[in-house]
This record gives sequence, structure tokens and C-alpha cells, in this order.
Amino acid sequence: MAFIVLFSTSSFSVDMHYCGDHLVDFSFFETLDTCIMEAEMSKSSNECAEVEMDMDCCSDVVVTIEGQDDLKISFDKLSFDQQLFVASFVYSYINLFEGLDANVVPFKDYSPPPLIRDVQVLNQTFII
Repeated sequence: MAFIVLFSTSSFSVDMHYCGDHLVDFSFFETLDTCIMEAEMSKSSNECAEVEMDMDCCSDVVVTIEGQDDLKISFDKLSFDQQLFVASFVYSYINLFEGLDANVVPFKDYSPPPLIRDVQVLNQTFII
């Protein structure tokens, strides 16, 4: 249960860099560096023309998954129905584990009826 709450409230993002149809780089925690081709552009002006054409095919994709923020953190603002439910739940839960002091025998103060004759032996009816 704790894992589900932790997973549903955390948010994260994945940064991916594509050159054409190929995934070149991805990152979970930090932003990606600029395209490798931009570093090559600064080397020579002859290569700039070739690199600018290739830069159009590069793209960055950011996938962000937001966690939920609407969890109720404080429990001091309970409605009357919620307070009634919590109080009855606690009362019934505590009484589940309350044991009896001694075995209660409800018929210990009464004497058994007098046995005038044994009816089962008289009628020859026995439980087998």
C-alpha cells in the first residue's frame, strides 16, 4: 500500500534526443546536453552548411508524468459523519480483544430436573 501511494504521488520526466529516427541520448534526472552536431558547428565554417541541414532532423522529446497533489494531509478537519465512523470503528476494534474474566456458565445456579425414570432405557431408544 505504501508503494502505491509513493508511486502515485511522485512525478518524473524523461528527456530524449532523437537524430532522425534514432534515439541518441536520454536522461531521467537532468536536462540533456545540446546536440553533438552543435559542438561540431563551432569547429569550422565549411562544416556549418552540412551541419545546419542535419540539425533540422534532430528533435528533443520530453515526457513528463505528474503525480497527484490532492492528497488529504491533515486530519483535523473531519466532518461529523467521519468522526462518528472513526469513533465507532475504534470502539468496536478495542472491544474485539477484551476477554472475559472467567467462563460464564448461565445455568450454574439451577439444579437439574429430578430423574424419575430413565425414558431411553424404558423405551429402548439409543443413539448409535
